[in-house]
Amino acid sequence: MPIHSSKFSCSKSYHNFPCSHRQWQHSGHCKFVHGYSRSFTFWFIAKNLDINGFVVDFSSLKPLEKKLKDQFDHTFLINKDDPLLTYWQKLNELKALDLRIMDNVGMEFSSQLIWQWANDFLRTKDNGRTCCYKTESRENEYNNACFESLPSWYVGN
Repeated sequence: MPIHSSKFSCSKSYHNFPCSHRQWQHSGHCKFVHGYSRSFTFWFIAKNLDINGFVVDFSSLKPLEKKLKDQFDHTFLINKDDPLLTYWQKLNELKALDLRIMDNVGMEFSSQLIWQWANDFLRTKDNGRTCCYKTESRENEYNNACFESLPSWYVGN
């Protein structure tokens, strides 16, 4: 059974955000700097369609796409507790990498983060008519992570 009782849903995907990261606490090869071309999918719901007959007008999502590009396009993602943080910051100052410091660089946290971004945007844009109920962050064709939840403010539930 779906997480929502709404009538209408749609999804939007964004592809090819090449970035690198490392999971410094990992006991295996993930502790080394490595990269992927990340992709993201958002699932939206609404009980009522807008004046154009849309759940979400995809052309209105440009600010969300820009946020994805700013965070994940040709950037180096690092956990805020990485013991090499000062070195990464120095490399950023030297313009050897474009550093983004995150609570966690994993795909699960990335899914939760972009879910929050989408809902912050939609809450303001659509005044509670729509929400993002699920996100997927994909690091390649084999591995992905999802986050799924209805925001507490969503009036359609």
